[in-house]
Amino acid sequence: MRKSPMENAGASTETIVERITTAVLEQRLPLGAKLGEEKLCAVFGVSRTKVRQALNRLARSKLVVLKPRRGAFLAEPTPEEARQIFEARRVIECEIFAQFTRTASEADLAALERHVQAERRAIRLDDVPLRNRLLGTFHVRIAEMVGNKVLTEILADLVTRSSLITLLLQSTQAASCSSDEHRALIAAIRARKAPLVQKLLREHLDHVERDLADIDGRGSEFDLADALGPVAAERKGKAPARRVRNGSTPSRGRVPSQP
Repeated sequence: MRKSPMENAGASTETIVERITTAVLEQRLPLGAKLGEEKLCAVFGVSRTKVRQALNRLARSKLVVLKPRRGAFLAEPTPEEARQIFEARRVIECEIFAQFTRTASEADLAALERHVQAERRAIRLDDVPLRNRLLGTFHVRIAEMVGNKVLTEILADLVTRSSLITLLLQSTQAASCSSDEHRALIAAIRARKAPLVQKLLREHLDHVERDLADIDGRGSEFDLADALGPVAAERKGKAPARRVRNGSTPSRGRVPSQP
């Protein structure tokens, strides 16, 4: 197998972790995907030792499950695990958003508005990988602006795990709804309406959780080498096909939303 210059140079453990995580956020890996060590070694041009170090790190963050004698697999959250993740997000994000409502500067809010504009542009262009990443990182950016590194790391992990839960449910309409809700949150924060910010945030996360029972990620086909490409945003990769029980399209109430 011919390797790219990046692969010949040998990727670092951090690069392997980052590229697998990005592939999850951009919906280029299906739930339960097998992450074969031999294939990963070929993709990144590294030894099994470095690949195992990366997989162990991903396992600690709950993105990967290591199964004895079977290997590494992308996690498949159950509805109960999903409920607990969103419960944790509500607790953490309510505090983060409360702090941000008190301390947000005009420069912070302007940066978030540019972020939402980027979301809208990605939605208009139907750039699925980019829009999914932007919709998730909106929340992490606010945590970064608050300045608590520990909370930011915890929330970043939860947002990444949330993307596993919603990755089969998102549609263009859902993405547009989430971006609209981000815009409404910015307006409430600018007005320093703390109770409204909390209400909008909870509703936003509730909308995501509403259709968790439809999680079903088995059977999606993918190419591991292509999914882990280093320049995903330029390739406009396709997301795995959305699947719901009985093959129907989600239609109850509000369309499922991306975190």
